[in-house]
Amino acid sequence: MTVSLTQLMVALDATVINIALPRAQVDLNFSSANRQWLITAYALAFGSLMFLGGRLSDLWGRRTSLIVGLIGFSLASAVGGAAKTFAVLVTARAVQGVFGALLAPAALAALTLTFREPKERAKAFAIFGAVGGSGAAIGLLLGGALTQWASWRWCLTINLFFAALSLIGVILFVDRGRDDRTIHLDLVGSVLGSAGLFALVFGLGRAVTTGWGNFDTWLSLVVGGVLIVFFVMWQNRSKFPLLPLRIVTNRTRGGSLIALFITSIGIFGIFLFLAIYLQNTLGYSPMKTGILILPLVGALAFSASLASARLLALVGPRPLVPVGMLLGMMGMILFTKLPVRADYFGHVLPGLVVTGLGLGLIFAPSTASATAGIEKRDAGAASAMVNTAQQIGGSVGTALLNTIAVITARRATLACKANQGLFNCANANPATVHGYTVAFWWAAGFFGVGAIVTFFMLESGVPELEGDLVPLI
Repeated sequence: MTVSLTQLMVALDATVINIALPRAQVDLNFSSANRQWLITAYALAFGSLMFLGGRLSDLWGRRTSLIVGLIGFSLASAVGGAAKTFAVLVTARAVQGVFGALLAPAALAALTLTFREPKERAKAFAIFGAVGGSGAAIGLLLGGALTQWASWRWCLTINLFFAALSLIGVILFVDRGRDDRTIHLDLVGSVLGSAGLFALVFGLGRAVTTGWGNFDTWLSLVVGGVLIVFFVMWQNRSKFPLLPLRIVTNRTRGGSLIALFITSIGIFGIFLFLAIYLQNTLGYSPMKTGILILPLVGALAFSASLASARLLALVGPRPLVPVGMLLGMMGMILFTKLPVRADYFGHVLPGLVVTGLGLGLIFAPSTASATAGIEKRDAGAASAMVNTAQQIGGSVGTALLNTIAVITARRATLACKANQGLFNCANANPATVHGYTVAFWWAAGFFGVGAIVTFFMLESGVPELEGDLVPLI
């Protein structure tokens, strides 16, 4: 529960500030163009430093890393909550991302090394998977509630409460977790990996605001891709690699990482487009929007706890993850039917439930399998790879699906004006909803591809993975 609470704090901070942005903008008087930096600063620091944070948790030990990360994260949250200027606020968000990059892999590594008995491990990862998969939705709900009933500043200072509870749990229950063998930090790999991930996340984030036709967007993506290639080549030569390639070359582990990457692309459509659809198209308040998305969280928790926790130890990840992908695809297809004037129970709720059931079958088994069979010295690096797959997948989904929705809506509006005249096209909702529909079809396609890939990559039954401490569930 301690590491799950830590994971929840890190996950929800990616979205909890979203609903609070308009009020923060009025209070601190910054421009709409700068508003996106409150999200981007966190994502850039968090995504680019993940490999380094994972290796530091191996170097320092899980307990020390969690304590340092929780204290740093809470201090950054306190500064952000008390910020009087935009510069202080955006700096605090970046520092949150820095310590989040240390917290996320350390929390998962602690979970991996703590629970080794199959049934206990299955339950632990079911809870962890449910928290990780629903963190963004909980962030939207919490952000809406705090902004509406208190102040936008509480979206940051609430982390002090989460961090305090987690810190007590870490001190009481988490072992030091440092390997006895000497672990050295790969400085060259740290620079290459962090710079490469920074460029990739920056390029994808820039694509959201400036479009795919922007030169700087592609320059950043190309530079990031080249640096990542150099990073992989260096890891193959380094005596003390930041990311030992043996972690990702295993078939089941590789399939699990791909599953998390693809799912993170597809899940973006749920949390962004549905939040906008429920507020702007159907006219619900931010608080009500967060509440109406909760059935997805409930279905995800039900699926992860009752299905994944009981079946994973018996059948392995192969039958669960592909089925979860198919359910995710069905949920996205249901969302493609959303009309301009919708009935929540008839049009929105079925898609939320089906998708949530699918995500519960994906996140828990994939996270458990991606970290199974890992030697103690590599637990932090393997956990960092899990978080990196999700972070980059979410960034890809943000850039790609948002661009598809915007371009489709724009084309629909132009076609309407050309065929019917400007007067008949004054209502932009049909074009906007059509953009969401096309984006949901793309998300359904990602889940479909994920079902095929994971079916062939994941091993049947409960495979034996290499490693000396942590068995596959």
